[in-house]
This record gives sequence, C-alpha cells and structure tokens, in this order.
Amino acid sequence: MSVRSRVPAGTRSVKNPSRAARPRADVDRRTDAPAAVRARTVTLVLGGVRSGKSRYAQADATRYDRVTYIATARASDDEMRRKIAAHRRERPAGWKTVEANGNLDVLIAQEGRSADVLLVDCLTVYCGRLMTRRGVGAAQRRHLDAVVHALTETSASVILVSNEVGSGVVPAYKSGRLYRDLLGELNQQVARVAHRVIFVVAGIPMPIKDLTS
Repeated sequence: MSVRSRVPAGTRSVKNPSRAARPRADVDRRTDAPAAVRARTVTLVLGGVRSGKSRYAQADATRYDRVTYIATARASDDEMRRKIAAHRRERPAGWKTVEANGNLDVLIAQEGRSADVLLVDCLTVYCGRLMTRRGVGAAQRRHLDAVVHALTETSASVILVSNEVGSGVVPAYKSGRLYRDLLGELNQQVARVAHRVIFVVAGIPMPIKDLTS
C-alpha cells in the first residue's frame, strides 16, 4: 500500500523536535510515514449534520493512492441530486466511485482487494435504506453484522462516516425511534472494531479512540 505524506487537518504536531529527530523502528525510511498509517486501519468518523465529518474523512483518504469511494445515497429527489453532485465535485477525479445498494458487506470485500482505502459515506443513509415498512427485522440486523465482519476481514483500510443521532430530540414516531436505535447500535459495533474513532464538531476533529499511536 502506498501512502502519501500529507497529514489531514486536525492532526496534532510534535511538540518536542529533539524527540522527533531520533530514528525510530516504526518509521518507514522510504516514505517517512509512521507504520501505523501504512498498516490497515478502520476509522469511524462521527458527527452531526454539517459538522464537517465528510470533509475530514475525504482529507484523511487523500493520504492513500488508490481510493474507492462507496456512496450510499440515492438520488430520490432534486435536493438529494444536488447534494450528490456537490459531493462528486469535492472528490478528486482519480478516485473510483461505486454505489452501495444493500450490498455494503460485499462491496467492502470486493473493493478491498484492489484499493488502499475504502471511504464509506455514509452509514446514516445506508441504515435508512435498509428500513422497511415493518421497521427493522432479523434480516437487517444480520446484514449489518455481516458489514461489521467485512470490516475486520478486508485487506484495505476503511474510513466510515456516520451521524451521531442519539443526542437530539427523541423522535415522535415509532419508525424514527427504530431507525435511531438501529444506527446507534451499528455505530457502536463499528466503533468496537475500529482502530480510530473521530468525533467532528463545527469542523474540528476530536479523536476519542486511537489504537494506532
């Protein structure tokens, strides 16, 4: 896997230059990139609406050469079509884009064979697309278990974007509560297997889990 040396916004700099100057065993001499960055990692980027989470995730993905963007949104109306178009304009032209239509686990397994990193944007929309008129059943839960399992098996790094929906007002309707619970459970499962969890507030990334350092 080839990784560029540019570090995404929000990464703290080393405060002690003398310590940074000493040779270390976990630094690749060809790229000067930490081994933790070169190794396969799963990163969950959480935040509210318009928090800057997608922007952070995209900046993080630019460290890698071969990027596959897994889009979960569907152009269901004019507003969504405009949002999808805006996201496309923000992405580098060299990135590969595939759409997830209820097969995210399969895409993670397949695309992970040829990509350095997979960027999944976002789990929030994906969960909504899995909902049926009857709400959430055993089939949907088994599928999300398969998605989490795929994250642990793929050889590529994975960056996933999702909303933190548990801090707002309790939905007044049953389907909204079921959706909130489903997404909250999925976020917990992904965070459990993730090496890094970043919470973005007003464009500021705050690491809340990091097993790579």
